[in-house]
Amino acid sequence: MEGHIFNLPNFLSFLRILLIPWFLYYYHSGNLTVAITLMVVAVLSDWFDGRAARWTNEVSEMGKILDPLADKLCLASVALYFLWIGELPFWFVSFVVLRDLLIFSGAAYIRYRHGVLTTSLWPGKWAVGFVSMMFVTMVWPHPVFESYPFKEFFMYLSVLMLTYSFIEYGIRFYRIQRGEG
Repeated sequence: MEGHIFNLPNFLSFLRILLIPWFLYYYHSGNLTVAITLMVVAVLSDWFDGRAARWTNEVSEMGKILDPLADKLCLASVALYFLWIGELPFWFVSFVVLRDLLIFSGAAYIRYRHGVLTTSLWPGKWAVGFVSMMFVTMVWPHPVFESYPFKEFFMYLSVLMLTYSFIEYGIRFYRIQRGEG
């Protein structure tokens, strides 16, 4: 793998993965202040790791794998938890998890078959952002979030962006498969 494995951007992606069980523990225990803080740290680390990689010229092959993996693990873990406690519908969680499994499998296949390491696309980053906003509205007991259907708004906006990004990834994989890029 090219680039350093141990650098600030990869540390931030590892941190995001390590925060998952702690967020779930504190949220489930009812300690919302710690849970919200951990969620904010995770969201900010997701935003910051790519920028840090470019700013420090530490873009690495490991980071290109670790960052989307961290996103997928965070998203799936929290979504499955909220399904388990009855806060998210089965169709949404199934859609998110299946989409991520297909994209991750497709990227692994492209890497294995064509030696191309694909990177995240901007629609996928926006989709993760909308899902993150949905989670924030679910976790933060703010009166505005409780009075208006922000969760549903971000959930359906997420579905649109997740679908669009899935199509974009499919087109990219198809083109690489055909030798077009």
